[in-house]
Amino acid sequence: MSPVIEEHTRARLITDGPLTRPVPVDLRYDADGDPGTVHLVFDGGADWALRRDLLEDGMNTPVESGEVRLWPAGRAQLMLELHSTGGVEVFQIENAALQRFLGRTHTETAPPTAAAGR
Repeated sequence: MSPVIEEHTRARLITDGPLTRPVPVDLRYDADGDPGTVHLVFDGGADWALRRDLLEDGMNTPVESGEVRLWPAGRAQLMLELHSTGGVEVFQIENAALQRFLGRTHTETAPPTAAAGR
């Protein structure tokens, strides 16, 4: 049984006005459930399931899949655009939290090596 990896962070909701608003986000990964998917759970319960490789790629180059668009904002931030029946929301997330979380999804769920079993 693989561990469930969770990381709590904040995103900034980008609005048309001059102010942005911080929004709590829970990053969640369950290798036993779907090893190719991460969940971004926003304050209020909105749960967006994204392919892990899409999130990783989005930190380096613009990518999109269905209702989700990602692109880097400099070296330190990721822009996340989510389209739903309720409209479009754009968030800015620090790469450091994403990199830490994604690194854990690879290392903490990796199968043991032969050397580790000796």
